[in-house]
Formats: sequence, structure tokens, C-alpha cells
Amino acid sequence: MVAGGLRVLFCGINPGLMTAATGHHFARPGNRFWPVLHRSGFTPRQLPPADQEELLTYGLGITNVVARATARADELTPDEYREGGRLLTEKVARLRPDWLAVVGVTAYRAAFDDRTARIGAQERTIGGSRVWVLPNPSGLNAHWTLETMAQEYARLREAASGD
Repeated sequence: MVAGGLRVLFCGINPGLMTAATGHHFARPGNRFWPVLHRSGFTPRQLPPADQEELLTYGLGITNVVARATARADELTPDEYREGGRLLTEKVARLRPDWLAVVGVTAYRAAFDDRTARIGAQERTIGGSRVWVLPNPSGLNAHWTLETMAQEYARLREAASGD
């Protein structure tokens, strides 16, 4: 679900099995992406995964680092991450969003061979697109609460609206 000229292109790690079955990003119950997106101010209401196309009207899109669906991201190989990073770089260079927002610092590190990356804005750019790493909204990521994730996503929203 991408288009050219987006404000923010969100990039998940890879489709989960529920996403693969439904065709809707972040579709697994318990995934906090949609509530966090709303709480952070990116959307005026909490969208269900089935309404993902509405994101385009807000200048937002979604893609993945790796296309292969798995039950858990730890089933992906280092080679899949590296190849996914290469393909994502091509996609971002072609679509030219203002910001690429990778949801998951571990995935970002693996895809872009950047072991020192932290949550937040990165020095790296892809084409003319700036890069921000966000916390992974999976329910398995207990280090971040709904509220602390929403605060971090809101930091990106504020940066993206100041462009």
C-alpha cells in the first residue's frame, strides 16, 4: 500500500500470518500499530486494518522490509533482511516519501547493517528521504507501552509536519 509523494512510508518487518491471510497490514489482534497511529495524531480515528487504504488520504503508506510471511520475525534469515533492505532502498528511491519509518530497531539494524541505530531520526537518508526508526508495535514488544510508543510516533509526526 504505497504511492509516490507520501509524507511517511511506514515499513514493517514482514507480514505476519494474519496479514498474509487478510491482505491487511498489522492485522493480528494485539498488534498496537493502529491504536498507536491514532493516539500519536497521524489519523483522526483509529482505523481497523481493513481500512488501511484510507492512510493514503493522510499522505501515509505501509510496506515491509521482507515480503515473506512468517509467524514470528525471528524466523527470517540475515540474508532475507539484507536483500529486503536493498529492495526497500530501491522502492524508497523510486517513491520518494519525505520519511521512511521502519518499525523495529532490530529489523532496521539487520536490513541496513547499522548495529548502532537507535529509536528516532537516523543520519542515513535514502535518496531524498529521511529515515526514522520506531518501536515495533507487536504485542510481543513489552518494552514499550501503548502510551510511550504513541509519544515516539508523535515525535515523527511533528518532524514530518514541519517539512
